[in-house]
Amino acid sequence: MCTRPPVDAHVREPLVAELGDGDDPASKVEMVSGAGSAGGIGSRLDGTASTHLVRLLVRAARAAGAAENQLARVAGIDEVILRGELNRIPMSSLLRLWELIAQARPGAGSGAAIAAAAPLGSLNTWDYLVTTGATLADSLRAAQPYHRLVTAATEGFDLSGDGDLTVGYRTSAGDPAVATVVNEYVLAYYLRRAREAIGRPLVPTRVSFGHAAPADHTGLIAVFGTADIEFDAAADAITFHADDANAPLARADPMLADLMRSHADLVLACARPIADPLDAFRIALGAALDAGDPALPRVAKSLAMSQRTLQRHLAEHGTSWRDELDLLRHERAKNLLDQGFTKSVIAQRLAFTDDRALRKALHRWTGAVDPSAP
Repeated sequence: MCTRPPVDAHVREPLVAELGDGDDPASKVEMVSGAGSAGGIGSRLDGTASTHLVRLLVRAARAAGAAENQLARVAGIDEVILRGELNRIPMSSLLRLWELIAQARPGAGSGAAIAAAAPLGSLNTWDYLVTTGATLADSLRAAQPYHRLVTAATEGFDLSGDGDLTVGYRTSAGDPAVATVVNEYVLAYYLRRAREAIGRPLVPTRVSFGHAAPADHTGLIAVFGTADIEFDAAADAITFHADDANAPLARADPMLADLMRSHADLVLACARPIADPLDAFRIALGAALDAGDPALPRVAKSLAMSQRTLQRHLAEHGTSWRDELDLLRHERAKNLLDQGFTKSVIAQRLAFTDDRALRKALHRWTGAVDPSAP
């Protein structure tokens, strides 16, 4: 059973690291550490992103005009997978979605458009972590250790400043065109959430991008509310005036903020990385069994692939639909029997044709003969 870690777990402890070459060596920034030690939660979440962010990008890719056949080849974005908050999608899939968006809608404004289409709640727990503290600065600093709730630790989320508050971001995207879209989205996202949290249209004191100035960035001026946008800068960052960073938030809710942190602890502790297609299949199979129809055609359809393709993938992993269904039913039957459910109820829940079929399966799994069998 997945349980909440202690309140002083590593998930709440940010690291403090020196800035890289070329930055002021006397200054420091707080960097998200990720959760846990090398063998704990952090290592399981390395290289993964949340289903909420991936779902947002799938919608954005479609809105930008990305081809459906290209989206179909992105691993782990099947709807049955994206419905589960605990599922973690490979970072390679997230970066591929960013790439498709950059290709479909190149130029300034592509990333900002994604933020404009993401109302509060789109990123679930993270959105409320960054908007319910006493002040914007308090919210972001309390949320920072949970940044891996949304994306991988390789995506750097930095906070600096004792008065004015600067939010910096460093994407791991290697393609400059893709990095441009990512960083534009992130800065526009934090400005939108800041405005929603404070309850007024605040304007940042500074916006900087590491990429070269586009031919036309009037759209970005409209998004950020200022023409003071620096390009070819040392970092991608947005700075809020001290008066805004430390103003009481209209959405301040200490009890909700604490609840969100507790929920974030649980999500991080219980996360299920989708490492390969077999993981995705098992989640889809479980969902199909819950719906009472674990047949191969239903599972293949939920994964947007043909039955033959699915069978081939399973064979490559040394298993089959029939073997996996049998293993899943065995595991669930043991749990249901331990909970005291009758065989009739269990047979129905596990989509057996009747009680007799369940008894035969139990005999095959355990070797024991059911004394109640005819």
